[in-house]
Parts: sequence; structure tokens; C-alpha cells
Amino acid sequence: ELKEEFTRILTANNPHAPQNIVRYSFKKRAYKPISYVDQMAIHFSLNGNMILKDSDEGRRQKIRLSTAVGRLIHLLFLLSEKASVETSAVTSEEAEIKDEESTGDTQAAGEEETEESGTAEVAEAAEAEEPPPPRVKEQKLANQFNFIERASGTLNNPMRERACQSEPIPCKNFSATAYQWEIYDAYVEELQKIERSKEKEKSKAQIAKREEEKKKGRKLTSVESQSDDITKISKAAKIMERMVNQNTFDDIAQDFKYFEDASDEYRDQQGTLLPLWKFQYDKTKRLAVTAISWNPKYKDLFAVGYGSYDFMKQGQGMLLLYTMKNPSFPEYVFSSESGIMCLDFHYDHPYLVAVGFYDGNVAIYNLKKATSQPSYKSSAKSGKHTEPVWQVKWQKDDMDNNLNFFSVSSDGRIVSWTLAKNELVHTDVIKLSVEGTTMQGPEGLQLQTLGCGTSFDFHKKIDYLFLVGTEEGKIYKCSKCYSSQFLDVFEAHHMAVDSVSWNPYHLKVFISCSSDWTVKIWDHTVKTPMFIYDLNSAVGDVAWSPYSSTVFAAVTTDGKAHVFDLSINKNEALCTQLVVAKKKNKITHIQFNPVYPIVIIGDERGHVTSLKLSPNLRRMPKEKKGQEVKKGPEVEIAKLDKLLNLVREPESKA
Repeated sequence: ELKEEFTRILTANNPHAPQNIVRYSFKKRAYKPISYVDQMAIHFSLNGNMILKDSDEGRRQKIRLSTAVGRLIHLLFLLSEKASVETSAVTSEEAEIKDEESTGDTQAAGEEETEESGTAEVAEAAEAEEPPPPRVKEQKLANQFNFIERASGTLNNPMRERACQSEPIPCKNFSATAYQWEIYDAYVEELQKIERSKEKEKSKAQIAKREEEKKKGRKLTSVESQSDDITKISKAAKIMERMVNQNTFDDIAQDFKYFEDASDEYRDQQGTLLPLWKFQYDKTKRLAVTAISWNPKYKDLFAVGYGSYDFMKQGQGMLLLYTMKNPSFPEYVFSSESGIMCLDFHYDHPYLVAVGFYDGNVAIYNLKKATSQPSYKSSAKSGKHTEPVWQVKWQKDDMDNNLNFFSVSSDGRIVSWTLAKNELVHTDVIKLSVEGTTMQGPEGLQLQTLGCGTSFDFHKKIDYLFLVGTEEGKIYKCSKCYSSQFLDVFEAHHMAVDSVSWNPYHLKVFISCSSDWTVKIWDHTVKTPMFIYDLNSAVGDVAWSPYSSTVFAAVTTDGKAHVFDLSINKNEALCTQLVVAKKKNKITHIQFNPVYPIVIIGDERGHVTSLKLSPNLRRMPKEKKGQEVKKGPEVEIAKLDKLLNLVREPESKA
């Protein structure tokens, strides 16, 4: 225990920030938790004293300083004026004292003189009391209207006339008689001239083409180098995005890897589904999930087809590829004009995806090519279906090593599509004719109505054998070798067969589900079903588990997922869990992961939910002391055989 290492993931989140803030939403009229919380924590802050000169605050300070300096200069000027006034007053007093002394000495002078001297003293005192004002230098203002008008006239050149006379054209008289051979020779010469000119133009065009190709080659090299740089950056960005997502969804990743529901020990035989990641994309909100398929090579990658099951609301479709490493955004995005109804990965070439559309076309997308359009697509000329394509399945390459896949449609045709010489070539394998529906047409023609194929599945070991489910509720056992006849017909359901699937371990057993609320398990050698389960709602899809021959899961339109294990309880489901809560929403498809204990479920709102199976839903045989637990397909086949024998024995006894 001491040696055990505990890894800690450091995040940029503030541990003291509150996680459960709730505010009232007037729009929803309810209290809603706020998802975004400010994670910033300030540990130290200091206000600085430096200000930029060019900033507004700097300019204001400059103005303040300049006004203060102006005021100081003004005060100094006033003080200097006061000082000059005081000095002039002192000098006038001294002059008066001297005059008094001189008058005491000269008392003999007459009265006239005294009067004159008195008036002179008064004038001098007045002059001393009023000092002359300081002369201020006059500032000369610049004349704003100082401009000069100048005009100039150009001399007009005198008019001149020139005239010249050319020599007269020499004239000659010519006369000849035109014979037939001369006319013929003239035409031949003209044709030869035209051919020579065409050859010259061709040679010029070829030279120009070569030059253009050289230029394009140079341009391509530069573009390629740029694209290489972009791919390098995009790879790094993708890795970073995955790391960030792993941190944000860390609790879900931990549950996916380590969590096992301990309460299963006290539940006897019941199990649960733990919701993990939810995959959604903004552009697919109004589209339904019409197909799901796991990639055979990359076990975390799966493709989702989007369209609409409502024939009144048909529009565009989308093909998205998600990985569990990045649940927030799809890895690949392809859009189509028509809704996608089905898809399938090629087992040997996992980058090829076969797709069936609502308008009856089929296409092949190549994930290696950086284009949004399919690499190959059928057309009206190449024999496309006239009704929606409900299922496509890749098959082994044909004798010429050409890729080929099969498709089933409501038009009653099962078509084999072969990729030969970069185009899809079709061959009709079988037409689903309904018994007892032949009508007498005009002029004695017999018209036969075709059945509507809704699903099909090929046998895992016997290449030529396959099953077809129809809208009428019948299941046809067919062969690739016979195009006119069925090997067997099962009166399976009362409504359309939504899915048919062979057991991955047992060669005889297959499962079917229908809108008549039932799931049935069959032995293809027996006409009656081995097990029947009523799920109280239309069953959208059913899937066998890859790890056990007795475990399967089904989804119903009421939003529930049902997981069965026949070896534990062959009467009812071990788990019935509500996956989609909304009333208007319906579950459409379910698929088991080939490696991990996970199922993915798609609904009509364009969401894909991943859920983890609890230990009771994937129970393996217990190990006994001193004995090795037998594993492998033989054990799984024996397990299912044992159950089938239990069902068959009472019938045989009866």
C-alpha cells in the first residue's frame, strides 16, 4: 500500500471558488445553477506612481505644473514692484529735510521767494509719491492677412497649318479567264494555308500548357509545404484539445476506467447503466440519429448518421465521427443533401464508410481524403434505389478483388454494389415479391407487388446466407446464389421488422425486433421463435453483445434501454433504465462497443449518450480453486445451446 502511487492532476481552478451559485432566471422562471465561476485569485497587488507622458493623466499633470509656475512668476513680479515704490518714498523724505535746513539759513529772503520754493516742494513731493509705470515691451502680432496676389499669363502659340500631297496610286489593268482547275487549285492552296495556321496554333498552345504546368508544379510545392505546416499545427492542436477535454471531463474518464457499481452485489440479478459522455453537435439538433457504427480498428471511434424518419420533414443529412477522447467536438464532419439512413465501416479498410440515403442513393466516404463530398456515389443512371435505403453492409471482395457492399430498400430490391474502375456498378441480387399479390394487368400481364425491405444481416460464417426483414413483418432467409426464390419465410411480426441480427457466436440463432413491441429470438432451422419478449413500446433497435452469446440490448420509443442476459434470467430484462427523459424525444439506435463495457444510444434530438454496463450485466463465470475458467467461442456456443435445448425439450416431449 505504501508503494502505491497516487497521481494528481493540477488544474487552473480556484479550490476556494464556490461551485454551487444559484441565480433566478426570469426566462425559465426557476433558479438555475451558474456554470461559469470566476476562478481568479489575486495574491498581491501594488499601485505604481509612474505615469506615461502621452497618457491623459500625464497631460493633465503637465497643465497643472505649467499653471503653478505661471502663478509664481506673477507673484515675484508684484513683489519687485512694491520694492521699487518703497525706495522712491525714502529718497523724497531726505530731500525735504535738506530743504528745511537751507530755508533756516536764508530767512532774510523775501515772501515771494518763499512762496515759489513752497510750490516747488509740493510739486517735487507729488512727483516722488507717484512713480512712473514700468514700460512693457509691445509684442508685435503677426499679420494673419498678409498675402500677395500674383497673376501670370501664358503665351499662346500661333496657329500653323500643314498640308501634304501624296502621289497617286498606280493603276494596272488585269484580265484573265477563270477555268475550273484554277478555281480548284486556289481552294486547295487556301485549305493548306488554314491547316498550317492550325498546326502553328496547336504547337503554341502545347508550349503554353507546358509552361503553365511547370508554374502549377512550383505553386503546388509551395501549397503542399504550407499544408504540411498546417497539418503539423492541427495535429498539435488536436492533442491539446484532447488533453483539455480529459481534464474537464476527468470525473467521467475516471468512472469509465475504474468505477464498478458495488451495489450490484446486493441486487441479486439486477444491473444498472451509468451515463458517461454525451456527444452533441450544434448543426444536428433538429436531426435524428438514424445509424450508429463502431470503427473496427480504432475502438474509441464511432460514426453517427443523421437524418429524419418523418417523411414529411425531409431535409439535409450529416455524417459525424466522434471519438471518446474528445466528446466536445466531432473528428470528421460530412454534410449531404439528403438524410443519411444507414452506414457501415469496412472491416479491412476502416477508413471507408458505406452510406445509404433517404433519396435512394448509396455512397462511399473515404476518411483519408480531405473532401466533404463522397468519393463514390450512385446516380439514376447507375441504378439507384427509388425508395429510402434502410441498411448497407460490406461484404468480402469479389473474385477480381473489387470492393463490394449490399443495400436493402423499401423498393423491394436487394442490390450488390461493386467498386470497379472508380465507379459503382450495381447488380440486383433479389426482389422481395409478396405472395398472393399478383394482379391481372392490361393485355393479360401479371403485375406483382414488391415487399418493402427494412433491414438485413449476413451470416458470420456462411457467406451466401442472409436474412431480410420487411415492412409487412416477415423475415426472408435468402441466398446470394438464388435470385428468384427464398430459402425460407418466417411469419415473424405483425408490424415492420426494425432490425435483424445473427448471433456473433452461435451459427443458427438470430434476433429480430419490431414496432409491434416485441423482440424475438429464433433458430433459423425452426419456424417458431425460441424466446419472445414484450417491451410495452415500439422497439427501435436490438444488438447482441460482443462478449457473451446470451446478452443483448434493445431500445424502445418510450426512452428506455433494456439489457437481457438469457443465462441469468430468460424471462425478463436484468436492466430497464430510462435514458431519455423528455416526452417528445425517442431512442432510435443502440450499439455495443467491441472491447469496452459500453453501449452508445442515439435519439431523435441528435444526441448520442454513452453508458457503462454494471458488473451484473456482464457477469463472467466464476473461477473455482484449482480450475481454469474455460473461455472462448466454444463455451459461449455451449451456453446458448443449453438454453435452446431447455426450450426445445418440452416441445419434443409434447
